[in-house]
Amino acid sequence: MTADREAAPPDDRDRPAAVAIVGGGFSGTLLALYLRRRCPPGTRIHLIERTARFGPGLAYSTENPSHLLNAFAGRMSAFPDFPSHFVDWLRARHAAGEDMPAPPTETSFVPRRTYGAYLREILDAEIREAGAEGGLSLVRGAATGIAPSHGGRLLSVTLDRAPALVVDIAVLAVGNFPPEAPPGAAPSFRATGLYRGDPWAADALSGLAPDSAVLLIGTGQTMVDAAVSLLDRGHRGPIHALSRRGLLPTRHAGGRTPVPAPSPLPAGTAALCRSVRAAIGAAANEGIDWRRVVDGLRPATQHLWQAASPSDRARFLRHLRPWWEIHRQRLAPEIADRIDAARSRGQFLAAAGRLLDYRAVTADIAEIAYRRRGETAPRTLRVARVVNCSGPGGDVERIADPLLRRLLDAGMIRPDPLRLGLDVTGECALRDRDGRTSGRLYAVGPVTRGTFWEITSVPDIREQCAALAERIAASLAKPDRSRERG
Repeated sequence: MTADREAAPPDDRDRPAAVAIVGGGFSGTLLALYLRRRCPPGTRIHLIERTARFGPGLAYSTENPSHLLNAFAGRMSAFPDFPSHFVDWLRARHAAGEDMPAPPTETSFVPRRTYGAYLREILDAEIREAGAEGGLSLVRGAATGIAPSHGGRLLSVTLDRAPALVVDIAVLAVGNFPPEAPPGAAPSFRATGLYRGDPWAADALSGLAPDSAVLLIGTGQTMVDAAVSLLDRGHRGPIHALSRRGLLPTRHAGGRTPVPAPSPLPAGTAALCRSVRAAIGAAANEGIDWRRVVDGLRPATQHLWQAASPSDRARFLRHLRPWWEIHRQRLAPEIADRIDAARSRGQFLAAAGRLLDYRAVTADIAEIAYRRRGETAPRTLRVARVVNCSGPGGDVERIADPLLRRLLDAGMIRPDPLRLGLDVTGECALRDRDGRTSGRLYAVGPVTRGTFWEITSVPDIREQCAALAERIAASLAKPDRSRERG
């Protein structure tokens, strides 16, 4: 069914208000839960997901119990007004005899799959509460298009497995984009069995001999997950990790209260760096760990980003982003211990360098040319597998997703200026090709990084979804919502 086959209801004001959320992972699930609590009675909320992973999404679907959350359990509640909700849920499971290594606390680091189970459980509970009237429905399938309908008063969301949905508002909650192809890797090499472009694919690490060498492109959180998965499989061979700067994530150290950020914080990247370094130095003189200072910046990070000039944002991305990320997104201590142990015995080898060329020597061996940072002569590695762990891509124009491609071609969305995701306002409304703001099409989660920057962790996305739910609910509560134009 397409948009122009939809029969217009006699009066748009008489039909139930409806919202479609494209993406049933963490961001989409949270938004659906918040909308249920805020929207006018009778509002229909459709949560659309192409896989069966409603709730956990890709981020929390891993079955490996060694893949831990990189934040304390006490910070992971789905509900901002109920901060102990997740920890209370963990304690109830522990009391019921669930297999947990220790009683959960506010500072526990729990498996990501456990958090995925938590999200699915609260989503299922919300669906039961919504009842037979269908106030919240899960729609299995891919959204293939979104277009104006009913003279622009509504939107039609076309699906690959079901009739189109006619809604007042649609929200893109599509999560992270897949990694972009690494430089120097020709399509012919990427098509061989020696390369894996998706580190989360079921076959990313399968079929490897225990003593074979592996190259993981990237040295961030995704690389750590892949390295831990290899170690869990009993892999004994060398694990090489290569990135431009070779920086590894730092570790968490205790759950003490953050140190408030210096006030006022100066404008400009250079001045801000000097201020933060001075604050860390002053804290160190008092025996205060630097992590507490960095954590104290969290409430100000989005404001700082939005207040920065375009040139300062670009300068930060060019020069400071890797250092910010390794200090801001940290590892659970037990995961850091495993990486340190593999490094100490010479199995895990991280390096800074630039990849130059990839060549299949045989069906089982690839030769990789790279240049180490600070050197002029290239080096080579021979490995049995190359896995792209470089982290999520950002340029929407390079993404093969059919829905995003159609929206781009139709001019309904555009990339943000820094190519970090989609261009949205501070209220999450998408901008079209000409910069006009939509009153009906929004986005949440990591794809809004260009506007919010710090929008990948649970507390930040939780706050963003709560604010957008309030805005949507207010729009749907207007006496004549059909007057709003998309």
